[in-house]
Amino acid sequence: MPRGAVDVDSVLDQVRPVVAAVRDRGVPAALEMCARFDGVRPDRVRVPQDALVQALDTLPADVRDALEVAIDRTRRVHADQLPTDSTTNVAPGGTVTERWVPVQRVGLYVPGGTAVYPSSVVMNVVPAQIAGVRSIVVASPPQAEFDGLPHPTILAAAHLLGVDEVWAVGGAQGVALLAYGGTDTDDDELAPVDLITGPGNIYVTAAKRLCRGHVGIDAEAGPTEILILADATADPVHVAADLISQAEHDTMAASVLVTNAVELADAVDEAVNRQLAQTRHRDRVTSALSGRQSRIVLVNDVDHGLVVVDTYAPEHLSVQTENAREVAGRVCNAGAIFVGAWSPVSLGDYCAGSNHVLPTAACARHSSGLNVQSFLRGIHVVDYSEQALSDVARHVIALASAEDLPAHGDAVRFRFDAVDDEENANAAG
Repeated sequence: MPRGAVDVDSVLDQVRPVVAAVRDRGVPAALEMCARFDGVRPDRVRVPQDALVQALDTLPADVRDALEVAIDRTRRVHADQLPTDSTTNVAPGGTVTERWVPVQRVGLYVPGGTAVYPSSVVMNVVPAQIAGVRSIVVASPPQAEFDGLPHPTILAAAHLLGVDEVWAVGGAQGVALLAYGGTDTDDDELAPVDLITGPGNIYVTAAKRLCRGHVGIDAEAGPTEILILADATADPVHVAADLISQAEHDTMAASVLVTNAVELADAVDEAVNRQLAQTRHRDRVTSALSGRQSRIVLVNDVDHGLVVVDTYAPEHLSVQTENAREVAGRVCNAGAIFVGAWSPVSLGDYCAGSNHVLPTAACARHSSGLNVQSFLRGIHVVDYSEQALSDVARHVIALASAEDLPAHGDAVRFRFDAVDDEENANAAG
């Protein structure tokens, strides 16, 4: 299968000292790395509140309107993901309740390199807020052209969402500072987080891997990818535009067309060449489309194509076939599925209401995209009465004995031995 190779292990030796330096020296080390990798050293890590207000005040009206629509739709979709606590009566006097408890503090990483992603602020912040997370910090790289602050559109999106803690730090050093915290240059304490989410480049991914265990992470994100399953009914202009839109992200982005129609494949090639002439990021797109990760794959029929889809497990799957909804319903492995000609992936990037932080590199075989439950923990609360424990005591003791863990059984037995001893003493008295 066509897929780009991203070897996170290959950069671990470069990233490890960065993470260690921030862990040991905190903010001074992080700011040194900002100067080295971003070409600017912020005066302090935490962005001043007036900068957030100014960014929103100067945000173009059409961008603000678009963000407000995206926020509203994303909130509506994610609100329906919120689970409710449930209590199961296992036996008379014995219950198990599952409580859903939000993570207390999360760090949401927003990239700021090749492109600016205010939409990623929305996609990270909204499910965290719906889950009930009370303490949220957004981290994004400082920009030399904005005096060491993150891009103003990022700041505006955060302020629009009610997030007042934004850090001007990115890359591996940003992840490490989120994980370990520190003291800012104005002596403000930057508290570490419990969970880090959000996409990033290979260095961000490596840092998340190194910090995993000390903090939780959502996933190790690889280059973005689209797979389009299409037949002869698909419009080649639509298909070409969708392939190009995904290739626009990164030179490593994967754009794959799977089709049983040779005529469509040829027409898509022609349409891609025509559209490239008017694409702003032509060099980036051309590099992505000509890489080994991007291909047109010919299959015998749509059923054969579905086998390819589930093997590939794409981050974004676009189904542009006859009876597209029925075909989409047969897919097992995909981060998100876009059905028919009028549901392009770029809709999901911004205003569909779905989340665009999705599993890459075939991780859709076992993982979901970012959602409300990413920020929740299920806690079982066990509440048994004396009689309920007595009713099952012999089974606990039997299983403890079978596993050669007699103290487990004793933890139950001694409770009733003590009761028996007290009852015998009372009877003797």
